[in-house]
Amino acid sequence: METKEQKLYKQAYRLSLFTIFFNIAEGVVSMIMGYQDETLTLFGFGIDSFIEVLSGLGISLMIIRIRNNPDSSVSKFEIKALKITGTAFYLLSSGLLLGIIMNLINHDKPETTFWGIIISVISISVMTWLYTAKKHLGQQLNSQAILSDAECTKICIYMSVVLLVSSLIYQFTGFAYADVLGTAGLIWFSFSEGKEAFENAEKTGSKM
Repeated sequence: METKEQKLYKQAYRLSLFTIFFNIAEGVVSMIMGYQDETLTLFGFGIDSFIEVLSGLGISLMIIRIRNNPDSSVSKFEIKALKITGTAFYLLSSGLLLGIIMNLINHDKPETTFWGIIISVISISVMTWLYTAKKHLGQQLNSQAILSDAECTKICIYMSVVLLVSSLIYQFTGFAYADVLGTAGLIWFSFSEGKEAFENAEKTGSKM
C-alpha cells in the first residue's frame, strides 16, 4: 500500500509530465503563429517553452530518483541538465536581442498580435494552476526542489503577462514598438532564469 508521501510524489511526477507536454504544445503553436504573424515576442515565447521542457525533464528525473530512493544522492545528469538549461536561456536572450536590433533596423512590425493574446491568456490560466499545485505539494513534501520548480513556473506566468500586455497594446493601439518592448521583457526574464539555473547547478553540485 502506498504511503502518503509516495502518493504526493506521484502527483508531483504527473504535474511535471503535464508541464512538459503543455510546454511542447505551447512552444509549437507559439513559434508557428509568431513566425507567420512576424511577432518576435510570441516567437521568443515559443522558444522559451521548449527550454522549460528541458527544465521539466530534469525535475521529472529528480522526482523519480527521490521517490525510488529518498536517500539517494544528486546525479550528474541533474546538474548537467541545469547547466544546459541555463546556457539555452542565455542563448535565447542573445537571439532575442539580435532580433530586436534587426526589427529596429528594418522597421519590422507584426501583422497582428491576436494569437499572442489568446496564447498568453491560456498560458496564464494553466501556469497559475500549476504554480499553486506545485507549491502546495512542495510544502507538503518539504521539498526545496519542487518549491524551486514552482518558482520557475511563476516566472512563466510573468513572461505570459509580458506577452499579453505587449500583444494587447499593439492590437488595440498599433504602437510600433510594443512588440520590441515585449521582447525586451522576455530577454530580462530569460537572462534571470539562465543565471538562476547556473546558481542551482552550483548549489546542487556542492551536495554531491
